[in-house]
Amino acid sequence: MPEAASASFSARADSSLAVSWPMRARDPRLGQAERWLRYAVPGILAVFLACLVGLAALHIQGQRAEILAGAKAEVEGFARLASRVIALPGGGSTDLRALMPESERHPGRRLLLVRPDTRIAAAHPPLPLDTTTLAQVLGESEPLSGLGERAGALALELPGGENVLAAMHSLPDGTGQVAVLQPIEPLMRGWSAGARDQIVLVAAAILVIVGVGLAYGLQSRQAARADRAREQIRGRLETALRRGACGLWDWDIARGRIYWSDSMYALLGYRRQHEYLSFGAVNALVHPDDGDLYSLARGLAANQIFIDHAFRMRGADGAYVWLRARAEVVPDAADGGRHLVGIATDITEQRALEETNAAADMRLRDAVEAISEAFVLWDTGNRLVLCNSKFRHLHALSPEDAHAGRSYADVMGRGVLPQVRRESPEAGMAPGDMAARTFEAELTDGRWLQISERRTKDGGYVSVGTDITSLKRHQEQLLASERELIETVKDLKRSRRTLELQTQQLADLAERYLDQKAAAEAASQAKSEFLANMSHELRTPLNAIIGFADVMENAVLGPLGTPRYTEYCRDIRESGSHLLSMIDDILDMARLEARRVRLSPRPISAEAAVAAALGHVEAAARDKAITVGVDMPPGLDLLADPTAMQQILANLIQNAVKFTPAGGRVAVRVRRAGASTHLFVEDSGIGIPRSDLARLGRPFTQVEAQMTRSHKGSGLGLAITRSMVELHGGSLRIRSEESVGTIVLVRLPAPTPEQTERLDYEAVSAHAVRAGMRPGARRSVAA
Repeated sequence: MPEAASASFSARADSSLAVSWPMRARDPRLGQAERWLRYAVPGILAVFLACLVGLAALHIQGQRAEILAGAKAEVEGFARLASRVIALPGGGSTDLRALMPESERHPGRRLLLVRPDTRIAAAHPPLPLDTTTLAQVLGESEPLSGLGERAGALALELPGGENVLAAMHSLPDGTGQVAVLQPIEPLMRGWSAGARDQIVLVAAAILVIVGVGLAYGLQSRQAARADRAREQIRGRLETALRRGACGLWDWDIARGRIYWSDSMYALLGYRRQHEYLSFGAVNALVHPDDGDLYSLARGLAANQIFIDHAFRMRGADGAYVWLRARAEVVPDAADGGRHLVGIATDITEQRALEETNAAADMRLRDAVEAISEAFVLWDTGNRLVLCNSKFRHLHALSPEDAHAGRSYADVMGRGVLPQVRRESPEAGMAPGDMAARTFEAELTDGRWLQISERRTKDGGYVSVGTDITSLKRHQEQLLASERELIETVKDLKRSRRTLELQTQQLADLAERYLDQKAAAEAASQAKSEFLANMSHELRTPLNAIIGFADVMENAVLGPLGTPRYTEYCRDIRESGSHLLSMIDDILDMARLEARRVRLSPRPISAEAAVAAALGHVEAAARDKAITVGVDMPPGLDLLADPTAMQQILANLIQNAVKFTPAGGRVAVRVRRAGASTHLFVEDSGIGIPRSDLARLGRPFTQVEAQMTRSHKGSGLGLAITRSMVELHGGSLRIRSEESVGTIVLVRLPAPTPEQTERLDYEAVSAHAVRAGMRPGARRSVAA
């Protein structure tokens, strides 16, 4: 019985967090029977103990009564036998010792021969001398004298306190009586020993039964507490799972059955019908695009221990619920199998929030991409968060280079930093406060940016670059006008001083000549600057003319009505483009004369430079059926500025194609000649008169007469080419013959290893100097 109770307790005390989830509800009749047994078993044990004690007491008492009854019968029979023996003839003198042989069966027995007057005639064993009557032996109230043999064997207490069994029989002849006294204590010695043994056995049995009852009671109480604790833990766990939108899973992998908690059923809107769900029933609820439980089982078979998987399951209303399951394989010590135990959390709201955030992030990126300024955002760890294509174009970065999460050093190490010209802190900001600043940067293509930076609340930086090229150009125009006015005033002053000096002395003629020469140079400089300013002023309306003409030609906003208008728009666009190219030539020439052009020579591939230049004339040569040939050794390099070299070759080859009639030929040859590199551009064109060769290369000079010109052009292309070649440290020569053709020779210094190493060192030094002059470069638009 204790063993059964212990096993029952172990079964009930199974924790709700164990691998094998306990049964949800037991049979009510079994629970009622268990509660009844908790009180009935101790009562039954108490009744059993009472019965055991009573039976033991009755048995001991019965044994004592049986011994006394046997002793009484024996004493009475012995008294009767002794009286008959003494009554035999010659028995009167019989020695009482002969009647009572020594025996261990009758310890302490005494035989008395009493006369009719109750005086003791003989006794064995002998009595004290002063004891002569039966009353002295048995006491004054002894009943034997009066009753005799009718009294049978009686239990008497002698005057000395000894308990005896006494029997008396009269002699047949009436001469006296025989009394037999048997002490009770010697008779009860065996009974006392047996009674003690039985009491000890009963006491031991009582202790064992009481211990078992106490153990059962304690264990029952502990089982009840464990049941209450289990139900409490289970209730709390179910409440926590339900409040946390979670559900508990217990997948018995070997048996292919799955246990779900109540919160899991509530999460999907189902109702529990069975204790366990089958593997196939659960797998049918999983969305087909999110995998299935079979692949998960294969992973578990391949010794996969931990599971962290997001998937969708179909609810009771038909809608899918996003769940994230986190589980671990746990061995079951009971049957040696494996269980996948874990929880599934409802992440539907989280998924919806992620989609909302993704949509908001996409809208933000589209908005940032749509703005006309260069935009970039860096986090507190100087890692790129967001930038638009304008920023990447500004720093010559590819989308892979400007990947979100890259560090500032990594991103800007792949790009080109703009040159910072001037920095202007925000109004009201201290000089050392870098929370906000604004500065200007000049790009390599001549454009200007105004870069504004702000520190975000989380410690990052946001930078916006605005194109202020037009503003800078207006500023330059104002400065040029101011310089022109100053020069005009200076000219007036010098002229007045010169007139005064001429009236004073002829010796100052030479000095006046020098002053006039200086004035002429200043005027030439002013002319160049004026041309540059005028070129800038003309470019703005021309761009509008060309743009609107292109819009009307392509009928972007609708048809014009008459096809001839389209031809007019094409003529306007072509004329505007031609005028714009002439203005660009004038602007380039003005920059060259003002010495505002800075070159950065470096080794470049001659083959690539020539191929790029031929691309500009490919269409024109094809239209005129002109054959263009290239002759150069492979791997030949030029020491030149890439942009300037591109303009030199383009001008020469375009001139050759322009002045070569249809069906002619143009050849480009490159040769290494000692410390120089020679580029030959040869054509079979109209040629140039020998008398006009000296005038070629001058600005605004063309060989053809103004009235007989058949080719368009400003006459600045060759002058610009000659100036750029000379800026490279080279020279330009022309050989031509009318109706035969022209050969233009460009001589450039050849690159040497020493020059290449020096240029690389200067480029690195310049980059380091620029970085050192801008210690806050990380917060520029590059930042």
